Amino acid sequence: MISFLLKEWLLIFSAVGFLLTSAFNRHFPGYSIQEIEILFLLYALFISIKGLQQSGIITGISRSLEKGGFIPLKLILAAFFFSMLVTNDVALIILVPLTLELSIDRKDLLIIGEALAVNGGSALTPFGNPQNLFIYWFYHLDFSSFIASIWPFTCVFLIIMTALSLAVRVKGSPDQISGQAINKKHAVIHSLLLSITLLIVLHVLPTFMVLIIIGYGLFFDRQALRVDYALLISFFFFFGLADNLKTMLAMEIQHSRHIFILSALASQVISNVPAALLFARFTSNWHALLWGTSVGGFGSLFGSLANLIAYKLYLNHETSVKPGLFTIKFLFIGYIAFFIGAGLFFVLQKT
Repeated sequence: MISFLLKEWLLIFSAVGFLLTSAFNRHFPGYSIQEIEILFLLYALFISIKGLQQSGIITGISRSLEKGGFIPLKLILAAFFFSMLVTNDVALIILVPLTLELSIDRKDLLIIGEALAVNGGSALTPFGNPQNLFIYWFYHLDFSSFIASIWPFTCVFLIIMTALSLAVRVKGSPDQISGQAINKKHAVIHSLLLSITLLIVLHVLPTFMVLIIIGYGLFFDRQALRVDYALLISFFFFFGLADNLKTMLAMEIQHSRHIFILSALASQVISNVPAALLFARFTSNWHALLWGTSVGGFGSLFGSLANLIAYKLYLNHETSVKPGLFTIKFLFIGYIAFFIGAGLFFVLQKT
């Protein structure tokens, strides 16, 4: 039970909040067609990425990074750019175990760097993380407007992460890590399905085409259906919770600094995904919300689910390390990134 609570805290929090606010309002919230579309889009995205993982192509690309020198630079930049396409969580699930198997030192700094890198890189695209997809779809944004809003954030952290990776000096030589053979047929099919999903997100293809991805999983590749259903259900509950809170509070937040600060700070406690779902109901200022949840991914272990993934994978593998010392390092470096991101937002607001 304790293990379940720790693993699925987001699902439990959202379900309890949904039930309590529904009881307070004396009715269950309604769901819009737009919110149902977002759930189906996330499901299709999860399926296509899961299929790519199982085909072995992502791991194959990752293994090629260990050859030659500049290991920290290649790992951190791979995390940064992978996250833009396959989401921040998946990028870490692939790269962190790879990093932990290498016969090098300073793994703690590399894992922290990879966690920072995926939070910085995934912010650039609508499909880099779940909250971006939600904001992009919820506010009916176009791709150019989205990129124009957040590119300074990503570019600054690209420079920072590159400098950090060059500063990390590792000793030892990487092991040649064996891995699964690449199933080329599955890789091609799921690459095509991922392309369809991304084109739907970008409003190039109609939404009903998500049924192609889901249908393929149901009839031809059941393994690809083994996705994070707890996160999908959490989204469902948070949609209802946000609607209930909007009814209860009946307020609107328009000032960009206010929505930025509130969403960034809330992310430190409940993670940036639910923070985006909650505050979207209270503001039309998507730019500040996007920045707030992106910056909020840094800092605490709860700021982003990616932080928890990197943290737990490292401690579960490196049993001889001191958890307290690693936690201090993670938080110290994370909050440096948090304040750099916040400072960048306020500087750009004045220009």
